[in-house]
Amino acid sequence: MDQSDLKAPTWQLSERARKLTSSAIREILKVTERPEVISFAGGLPSPATFPAERMREASDRILRDAPAAALQYSATEGYLPLREWIAQRYSVNGAQIRPSQVLITTGSQQALDLLGKVLVCPDSPVLVETPTYLGALQSFSMYEPRYVQVATDEQGLIPEALTPELTAGARLLYAQPNFQNPTGRRLPVERRRALAAFAKTAPFPVIEDDPYGALDYAGEPLPTMLSMAPDHIVHLGSFSKVLAPGLRVGYIIAPEELIFKLVQAKQATDLHTPSFTQRIVYEVIKDGFLDTHVPTIRELYRDQCAAMLASLERYMPEGVSWNRPEGGMFVWVNLPEQIDSMKLLEEAVAQNVAFVPGGPFFASEAQHNTLRLSFVTVPPAKIDEGVSRLAALIRAKV
Repeated sequence: MDQSDLKAPTWQLSERARKLTSSAIREILKVTERPEVISFAGGLPSPATFPAERMREASDRILRDAPAAALQYSATEGYLPLREWIAQRYSVNGAQIRPSQVLITTGSQQALDLLGKVLVCPDSPVLVETPTYLGALQSFSMYEPRYVQVATDEQGLIPEALTPELTAGARLLYAQPNFQNPTGRRLPVERRRALAAFAKTAPFPVIEDDPYGALDYAGEPLPTMLSMAPDHIVHLGSFSKVLAPGLRVGYIIAPEELIFKLVQAKQATDLHTPSFTQRIVYEVIKDGFLDTHVPTIRELYRDQCAAMLASLERYMPEGVSWNRPEGGMFVWVNLPEQIDSMKLLEEAVAQNVAFVPGGPFFASEAQHNTLRLSFVTVPPAKIDEGVSRLAALIRAKV
């Protein structure tokens, strides 16, 4: 039979599936696979930071000393020594975190999905920053919430905006206090304290998503909200930005009552995060490796951020503004109001430059004259060349 005679099946999709949309970032990444494209698009850590040799050595030891356990099914909660390490790492400033409060997840993206499953009902309010992490919007949207945007400024989420009227009926508040994706903002200590105090009385959890907290260029991290209210904050972490994203190892720290339900949801999703990668992570970090490895990441990213800021200063026309991040991987750019960054992207890709338009990061009332630049995978000379091309396109519109 000729292949042309075959017809695609006309299967009925669920209403949920019909509402699914592709990630703007993932679609852009397809374009950036071309070697000639200077990509400021993907929020990917630099491969130069991956401790490949140390992981190879760890893998060899694991397969030599504990092959059966590493390659077998294991507990949904995660590898106990790794959970104990995480609990000890976060038991600071008087907070006492127990291993029973830690659930290992298949990346922090799965953590978001699990939280959506156990907390969100159709049309229930979910509070998010303005703008917020696109991956969180995608995860929670599977459970059909009604998003409520919380006001922000250049320092991040404004705690005073969390009025009884705004938060009525909410199922969760989602925030990234450290070098937020997409804006690169870091929440000051005073606002962290205010949010932690709010969490102690709120009838819903405050989610502290923290994949970038270790990437403070000065090596002076601010205290987590978890440390201020350990029984009321749900903290998400990941080894993707400090080791390697391909391992897909993240974690949730939460009160045991919520962990119990998250474990049940995870059992129905993937049984457990791969035993082998969990053991690799633990084997690599157990003797203090992160304390010497993370500073090298900070130094690299600090230098590349400085290169991008210098190029923006050098080339961008009047009317364009941007933040000066103290850590993380992103610069947030505000364009003159008449410029739509989605349309600008089409022209930029034609000039072999890519970025992420800002609109998709807003749950509602998108600001289309914004964009996100990631600098960590681009060498300084290419950063300068790419920003120069982008600035020329913008200059032609102002």
